[in-house]
Amino acid sequence: MGGLAHYLEEEGLSTTHISLIRQHTEIIRPPRALWVPFELGRPLGVPNDPAFQTRVLHHVLRLLE
Repeated sequence: MGGLAHYLEEEGLSTTHISLIRQHTEIIRPPRALWVPFELGRPLGVPNDPAFQTRVLHHVLRLLE
């Protein structure tokens, strides 16, 4: 999705995403990305922890400020 972000940004749409693989993010260099050290398939962290998941979402959305 990081590559797609470049095209969307060129069209005037602000983007951000959560990255699970830091190396990919460093290569693609999307405009805004939050790298998280969670296992693949769990970009918001462990299941059934809505308070923590909300914090992750707040962090990624703050990248748009």
